[in-house]
Amino acid sequence: MITASLAWHALPFGSAAGSTAAMSEAVPGDSELVRASLAGDDGAFAELIRRHKGRVFGTCSRFARDAHQLDDLCQEVFLRAWRKLGGFRGDAPFEHWLARLTITSCYDFLRRERRHRDQLSLDEFPTELRDSGVDAAIAAGRARELIDWGMRRLSAEERLVLTLLEIEERTVREIAADTGWSESNVKVRAFRARARLKEILERSNEL
Repeated sequence: MITASLAWHALPFGSAAGSTAAMSEAVPGDSELVRASLAGDDGAFAELIRRHKGRVFGTCSRFARDAHQLDDLCQEVFLRAWRKLGGFRGDAPFEHWLARLTITSCYDFLRRERRHRDQLSLDEFPTELRDSGVDAAIAAGRARELIDWGMRRLSAEERLVLTLLEIEERTVREIAADTGWSESNVKVRAFRARARLKEILERSNEL
């Protein structure tokens, strides 16, 4: 997993220490912080970031390839949350709302990455794995590298569903809630994504 000191200070929000503490002596709930944020309290939103950045960081780190991408993706999530905060209805926990927004941001990121990769020439792709083949990669202890290589060749939707299901170990129900897909649709997408990944890895052994 990527480790990095994220530049959260770049986000346009104040410190969580001052105005948030003044809301009440008791620790405010997420819904209270949302209301305060919408009323113009930047410190309240800074507190929401502090509470939830670990989960956002963990999810985004499954998709970003380096610390710079991870930093940008996490900041994009919270900037989107800030802009869309008025759409939070409170009929579900804030963390669920944020999780869905995080998945949407990661999906958009994967789509951008896929379009960028499709514009590259084949000469710019790693050739070492194609030369050594699957068995040599495993023998050299690079099975994870081979899986990552194959995952990057999946579509955005295929990579998203496999990452959430196999790496994040989320349930089908959780993925359905976060993506807006039906549970049956999640299962179908996962089945097709596994088959596609298998095909890519088997084909790499022939190159």
